[in-house]
Amino acid sequence: MGKDAPSFRKFGKDFQESLCQMILQDRPFADQIMEVLDIGFLELHYLRVFVQKIFEYREKYNVHPSYKIMISIIRAEIEGENAATQQQLRNYFARIHDSQVSGSEYIKTTALDFCRKQKLKEAMIRSVPLLEKSSFDEIAKIINDAIKLGDHSDHGYDYVKDFEKRFEIKARNPITTGWSEIDGLCKGGLGKGELGVVIAPTGAGKSMVLVHLGAEALKLGKTVVHYTLELADTVVAGRYDSCLTKIPLGNMHSFKEEIYEQVQDIEGVLIVKEYPTKSASTRSLRTHLEKLKMRDINPDMVIVDYGDLLRPISGKNEKRHELESIYEEMRGLAKEFECCLWTASQTNRSGLNAEVITLESISEAFNKCFVSDFIFSLSRTVEDKQANTGRVFVAKNRNGPDGLVFPISMQTANVQINVLSPTGTEPAVISAKDQSEILKEKYKKFRKNQKEKGAK
Repeated sequence: MGKDAPSFRKFGKDFQESLCQMILQDRPFADQIMEVLDIGFLELHYLRVFVQKIFEYREKYNVHPSYKIMISIIRAEIEGENAATQQQLRNYFARIHDSQVSGSEYIKTTALDFCRKQKLKEAMIRSVPLLEKSSFDEIAKIINDAIKLGDHSDHGYDYVKDFEKRFEIKARNPITTGWSEIDGLCKGGLGKGELGVVIAPTGAGKSMVLVHLGAEALKLGKTVVHYTLELADTVVAGRYDSCLTKIPLGNMHSFKEEIYEQVQDIEGVLIVKEYPTKSASTRSLRTHLEKLKMRDINPDMVIVDYGDLLRPISGKNEKRHELESIYEEMRGLAKEFECCLWTASQTNRSGLNAEVITLESISEAFNKCFVSDFIFSLSRTVEDKQANTGRVFVAKNRNGPDGLVFPISMQTANVQINVLSPTGTEPAVISAKDQSEILKEKYKKFRKNQKEKGAK
């Protein structure tokens, strides 16, 4: 068979070329297929490059590229590809120029079948090493996920028939915060697919709190992926050492052997990934998580330290809009990878030395609050830092009551944080209802200002 001879395989070269052509020429089709199509499903490298550039352009500019734009992109960005790939792309563009896909309806009706077939093939390959471990439940899940790819037969939650689901804590698979008082409020901790946010001013200990939350998950044998956007990965790992062993940070080098012996016994898995500030986006995190998944590392908890330091996928909006998108995307990651996700957020100036930090002190974007499932603030005045004390305020709780304040002890020397029972002597706090009203009012003002700016 010659080089350019037609392929008679159902989902062979001809089908895949037509599929990619339709992705470029038919935006509604592209919107649908992008939800299920993995670039790796395409068997020809030049087609993978072609579709990848389309996807990247859509994510960056939020518009679908034209044929002319794609020509410009390919000319500018394929220099790193080998000569064969470059020539294949040129030939492909020449073939699809000013032409429509023959049999477009057939492509539309069979595209999902193609994706499922490729997903199933991938699942079977991933299942082979699991057979040796007799991990049949995991194999069944991998195969079932492949079969169900693009299945939208779920018509929603039946209020009566699914009654029992409302009372199933296991469905959330909550992971403890390590603080029984807080766990009691949020039904066991942060659950699968949920976003938790720690609000605190600079220097209050946001990063230490996130390490504490990760360490508690590790003790339960969970898999934790910790993204650090401010501190070095070795620094974060050292804080985990101190938190898990209670050995002060300043004495790490003197107790190297003792630390190693203790961390060896921990059943959980910790991956610490460092990104320079503003160099990573949620897309970067997704790519990394997908790579880990290919190594059979599936996180139970993802920690992003911290969300405000992520780079927006699109840099064309105002900062507050960008932050809103980032937090929405982080919650999307928690849903997609079926894990809980903890992050932190900086307060504005009103929270710098406040005894109790409420939602009105959250920095930049109020939509963070609406997207998040659980929010608590960490307040530490100058006097608190000297006395190793502070306060935790439950600002939002989708699974239980909020508006409660708890005193804490915080030993920064060895990353030990304990929540204490309320003493009744703590300062008065704004009720949850009043907080909600404050937030709504401020968001209304923000939207009004945006409209007025647009009118001008």
